[in-house]
Amino acid sequence: MIDGAEFFSEQTLSAVSEDPDTGKLTGLYILHPNNVGRCGHIANASFAVKEGLKGQRIGESLVKDCLEKAKMCGFSILQFNAVVESNLPARKLYQKLGFQLLGTIPGGFKMKDGHFENICLYYYDLQQAEIS
Repeated sequence: MIDGAEFFSEQTLSAVSEDPDTGKLTGLYILHPNNVGRCGHIANASFAVKEGLKGQRIGESLVKDCLEKAKMCGFSILQFNAVVESNLPARKLYQKLGFQLLGTIPGGFKMKDGHFENICLYYYDLQQAEIS
């Protein structure tokens, strides 16, 4: 088992957001290849926003930063493999930012309570889109 420092050091990029007044962590993301070899140009990312901070646009800032950094790191596509279908705020944000829905995998995500929910796959073409 690896520790947190080792996990984050193995990513292409790890980024955090913090409250400018308190310096406390408000969110983070990790960016890494979705696969290796001939698919290594496709990135994947995971995001987290501190509980209780919804509605402050922290997630939006993180995703926008991730798009810029993914392009700077040489990736041409950013793909999300496991967006839980019921996570409507995230899905709305991704669509607002120009991500395309590829499809849905029925029962693809096991929730903490043990039930399964559908997952949606999204992608963003970093070469064609203007990141704003």
